[in-house]
Amino acid sequence: MMKKIVILDFGGQYAHLIATRIRHLGVYSEIRFPADAPTDLLDVAGVILSGGPSSVYAPDRPQFDKAWLDVAVPVLGLCYGHQTIAMETGGRVHRGEIHEFGAADLRHDGQSALLKGIPTPTRVWMSHGDEVDAVGEGFKVVGSTDNCRFAAVENLSAGRFGVQFHPEVTHSAHGQILLSNFLDICGCERNWDMGGQVERLSQKLREQAQGRKVFLLVSGGVDSTVAFELLNKALGADRVLGLHIDNGLMRQNESTAVMDFMKQQGFDNLRIADASELFLSRLDGVWEPERKRKIIGDTFLDVQAEETAKLGLDPEEWLLAQGTIYPDTIESGGTKNAATIKTHHNRVPAILKLIEAGKIVEPLAELYKDEVRALGEALGIPHDLVWRHPFPGPGLGVRLLCQGPQSPEATPESVQAASAVAAARGYAVFALPVRSVGVQGDGRTYAQPAALTGPCDWKTLETVATELTNRVRAFNRVVFHVAGATDFVAIEAYTTRSRLQLLRTLDAEVTSWLKREGFYETIWQMPVALLPILAGGREVVVLRPVISREAMTASFWEAPADKLAELAARLLELGAGAVLYDCTHKPPGTIEWE
Repeated sequence: MMKKIVILDFGGQYAHLIATRIRHLGVYSEIRFPADAPTDLLDVAGVILSGGPSSVYAPDRPQFDKAWLDVAVPVLGLCYGHQTIAMETGGRVHRGEIHEFGAADLRHDGQSALLKGIPTPTRVWMSHGDEVDAVGEGFKVVGSTDNCRFAAVENLSAGRFGVQFHPEVTHSAHGQILLSNFLDICGCERNWDMGGQVERLSQKLREQAQGRKVFLLVSGGVDSTVAFELLNKALGADRVLGLHIDNGLMRQNESTAVMDFMKQQGFDNLRIADASELFLSRLDGVWEPERKRKIIGDTFLDVQAEETAKLGLDPEEWLLAQGTIYPDTIESGGTKNAATIKTHHNRVPAILKLIEAGKIVEPLAELYKDEVRALGEALGIPHDLVWRHPFPGPGLGVRLLCQGPQSPEATPESVQAASAVAAARGYAVFALPVRSVGVQGDGRTYAQPAALTGPCDWKTLETVATELTNRVRAFNRVVFHVAGATDFVAIEAYTTRSRLQLLRTLDAEVTSWLKREGFYETIWQMPVALLPILAGGREVVVLRPVISREAMTASFWEAPADKLAELAARLLELGAGAVLYDCTHKPPGTIEWE
């Protein structure tokens, strides 16, 4: 009998990622809810309790059947799961004075079975506010960080383990070794085959379609292109129709490039619709990021419905397909107990109703970006497209930040606290008069960024950014002032053609620079955001270059200072008033600002 690992999903941003990492290690895994009773355990080799956005003391925390801690197999708790094990076995959890988001250095004595083969210190990824301050009977501390004494604990005789960090994310340097060690402790055989993904997904699509045809919205990005190719192979081109919608929020010459590529690939079943006027009219006067995202998602559906009506397609004969990947679902709060970080356009309420009615097909919904790319290569999609930088479905609509009549103002106490952190490292700090979305402790934040002026020393800037966002709750991002004016003034600004054109121009220059300098495949992506802030009378641009693999965590990219200065000078020539560089990891900052 093939043994498996059960992951209890407390709503953490990375719950599904844990399952993926376990399968990558050759062991089958499945997700259950913590309120479910531990039944059918004959084929279970171990249990992992995921992280989550709640507090173990919150009245609305996820329900948990404590019988999971009595099962006769090893149990590992991660972050919230670690705290749950501590509380339920006689330990204590409290609200930490210093929150930890992002990188930390774990130190251990090398004696733990869970940490076997992991160097000390080792870089781990944190995202928590609560922390354990006493362990239960039989537990001992086996790893600590500067700010977290109980970062790794174990009760070896009972087979119970807990870590405050997230070994499942790629930014925990040796996290996969830790998970592999846990599988060894569980006595797992590595006999789960990750191969044959194309045929498994194709068979699933054929079963879902049940003879019906499929209509897919094709943005031209990696996800929708891979989904389009897979659908064509699984169902046949005569049962698949693609629609590319120009929403007026595309990059420079984007729609033309998408259609040219699809024709080169032999796709004759793809149409294009220009709906830019409709999208821009509906976004007129709207500044809230969540409202913008929902308007864009609903408008995509309206245009799709209009196009299907023009073609006379029978809705009973056709299903709607999407290139949704798992991070879209989890950030939208689409799993039980998960917090909403930001609503993706493919998770607006109208889409959720169609999903409930069985009218949606999502061939990539269980996959992360790295898995989608591997699938794309297996399907024979050209390398340049498979490794193209991700581009959000709402397009530049979420990179063109807007602001209503009232701009945020940081409290003097928050600025003073941030200044103390920055000044200790030789930097001056001020609060940007705008808000951005972040993710801290598996929950959404919507707060101001702190801007630093001083030397371009990336290691020091990383330290300041980590300390500042951990210690000062008013700020969820830190940016570095690269070039331009510093007389920052907040303005009321919305989605307009002129602002979009400026952002397109700046974005195109950044992409050209990345390719020209040979950096394009070094990094995951480099979003360019235009802020509703003037400096020297012109709008401020922020660069957000990140390194990631699956988009659930990310570290900012340390661009060569001389090359960055050249880019910044060019962006100033093209109309930017100042150039900022986002030096925040994820968490606490999301990859996109909205």
